[in-house]
Amino acid sequence: MIRLNLPQFDIRICVDSKGRQVVYDPLRSKWIVLTPEEWVRQHFVRFLIANRSYPQALTANEVGLRQNGCLRRCDTVVYGRQAEPVAIIEYKAPDVQITQRTFDQAVRYNMEMHVNCLMVSNGLRHYCCRVDHRANSYHFLRDIPTYAQLLELSSL
Repeated sequence: MIRLNLPQFDIRICVDSKGRQVVYDPLRSKWIVLTPEEWVRQHFVRFLIANRSYPQALTANEVGLRQNGCLRRCDTVVYGRQAEPVAIIEYKAPDVQITQRTFDQAVRYNMEMHVNCLMVSNGLRHYCCRVDHRANSYHFLRDIPTYAQLLELSSL
């Protein structure tokens, strides 16, 4: 897999009975087929936990939600101390450019979750924005916030 613009971590990879490369996802406690997008997810989540102090117990991958009667999945959702969602994170493979359409996907999910922070990463470029629900707008942050900063953003 391609080297990402994220710290390197020891990631458990093996080959399953069907001959596919799989990676162990500690958040879901199971082996997942290793796609380029999953490679990004595993590195980004480990970065959040190890480098930004996000609690592993309050971070979840592949979170289902209903939107217009259809089941959708957020790539990662981070929760606050009262188990309320505070951030949605969407991933793309490293060879996929992050576009407005990528943010639109996260915004659509946010119509249901009402978080104040959206993040998008393809492993090479990372974006984070604070959503202002009152003004129906958002502004980009310079860096991915720590968990404490994320909670501050959520209380504004």
